[in-house]
Amino acid sequence: MKIIKGIGRFVWREKMVTLSIIILVAVVVSALFVHVIAPFDPYLQNIALRNQPPGTPDPAGGVHLLGTDPLGRDVLSRLMLGSQISMSVGIASVIVSGVFGTVVGILAGYFRGWFDDLVMRLVDLQMSVPSLLIALLVLYILGPSFVNIVLVLAITRWMVYARVARGLTLALRDELFIEASRSLGASNFRILSRHLLPNLLAPVLVLATLELAVMLLTEASLSFLGLGIQPPESSWGLMLAGGREYLTTAPWLVAVPGFAILLTTLSVNIIATWFRARSSRKAPDRSPAEEKDAATPPFPKTTTVRTA
Repeated sequence: MKIIKGIGRFVWREKMVTLSIIILVAVVVSALFVHVIAPFDPYLQNIALRNQPPGTPDPAGGVHLLGTDPLGRDVLSRLMLGSQISMSVGIASVIVSGVFGTVVGILAGYFRGWFDDLVMRLVDLQMSVPSLLIALLVLYILGPSFVNIVLVLAITRWMVYARVARGLTLALRDELFIEASRSLGASNFRILSRHLLPNLLAPVLVLATLELAVMLLTEASLSFLGLGIQPPESSWGLMLAGGREYLTTAPWLVAVPGFAILLTTLSVNIIATWFRARSSRKAPDRSPAEEKDAATPPFPKTTTVRTA
């Protein structure tokens, strides 16, 4: 009962966060079980039903709730398949870039010296060049594929984690608990893994949540430009690219994947903002009486004695 009451209070207080979680859970479930819950085969083509509006019944049974695309494929089924690929690319690229950037940032901030200078100059150099330009250049050379897209997205965003991890490490490396560990003979690996890394997990996880939205948008941009996921596979950016030619005659081909990208990225940003606010909260809220007591000086008020 306490768990149910706690969930109820959370839902009542954090309505937008709850709605965002529901949207993300729906996207993840549709991505994981697309071949089970999809109303039609996402690859099945039927030219006789091309560009049909939402709600069109299928002669073989069932209804195309979101219409069909230029090849007669069900848009809802393609949207679920696209969520599987888009979310897979986004999560995989966040993990790769997050792990690499965090490790490099911690090492640079802890050991300093020439390694720190080298890492920060690389970070400054890469951040001076647009990330999308780097991604387009690398994918043009290597060719589009799932692995190449993940690696390219990780390459374009690792420096964000490196800068955050380095800054936090610089603030913690001279703290008393680190000095105490050194004085007790702890190795550098133990200090990094047992003391520094746990203190960096919360801000890095918040950053990773925000970066997931960036990765989803970047992947959609690359697929829209033709250097991302290739047909017959589906991603939300690829669906946008395929429907732009029919914007006036079949607007749902663009509206459906565009709305999916909007809802997903917005939900991720809302959850990341809430998570950042919760993780940065140092102490529970105090009542006005406690605030008054805290503002009272710890010493008694002195009085002035006049002498004749």
